[in-house]
Amino acid sequence: MNVPKHVAIIMDGNGRWATKRGMPRSAGHLEGSKTLEKIALHAIDMGVNVLSVYAFSTDNFKRSKEEVDYLMDLFVKMFNTKFEKINKKGIKVVISGRKNHLREDVLQAIELIEKRTEDNQAGILNICLNYGGQEEIIDGAIKLAEDIKNGLDVSAFTRDDFYKYLYHELPPIDLLIRTGGELRVSNFMLYEMSYSEFYFTNTYFPDFDKSEFNKALFMFENRDRRFGEIHDSQNH
Repeated sequence: MNVPKHVAIIMDGNGRWATKRGMPRSAGHLEGSKTLEKIALHAIDMGVNVLSVYAFSTDNFKRSKEEVDYLMDLFVKMFNTKFEKINKKGIKVVISGRKNHLREDVLQAIELIEKRTEDNQAGILNICLNYGGQEEIIDGAIKLAEDIKNGLDVSAFTRDDFYKYLYHELPPIDLLIRTGGELRVSNFMLYEMSYSEFYFTNTYFPDFDKSEFNKALFMFENRDRRFGEIHDSQNH
């Protein structure tokens, strides 16, 4: 099977999943966190090298204080105590995003999970928290400008070279999945998804199980990825 090396998921629909069941939105976020753990383990089992997930965008701070506080508490709990299976599986956890606006206990939990898993080599789980795709490009451009000021020769600088200036030097995204029925990318990993295949599903993220993930992999296997070229079979 032609398995994508880097899969990214916009984990959408947690709140709507809960509302539909007459539950508070927080119940959807809790269920979504359980789904994330299962999908991360399954993705690595299937041969995916990197799984990136959109956990909290820079714009999500516009939500109610109650919801934001609950999500931050959930991140602390996940990183401090709930990722044992991830660690045992040998998955390295990295966090992408800006550190400003994050509470001190969240920053400490991020540091703990990254430190605890830094030597793991089975695969990478990249959690995008307080993240924006345009912000990542801006932050990378500022770092590049600093290097240029310090004498970096950019005469032969390529688009591949810019990956070194992103939050983590990860490979391009092969497959982008968005759950929850929306058909947009919402400022997620814009530089990395230049040639991604897109898979949109109406399934809310808490219900996005292994079989749903496998459907996305099957779709990917049947896509003809040309990267701007024209294959011989299409010349006739």
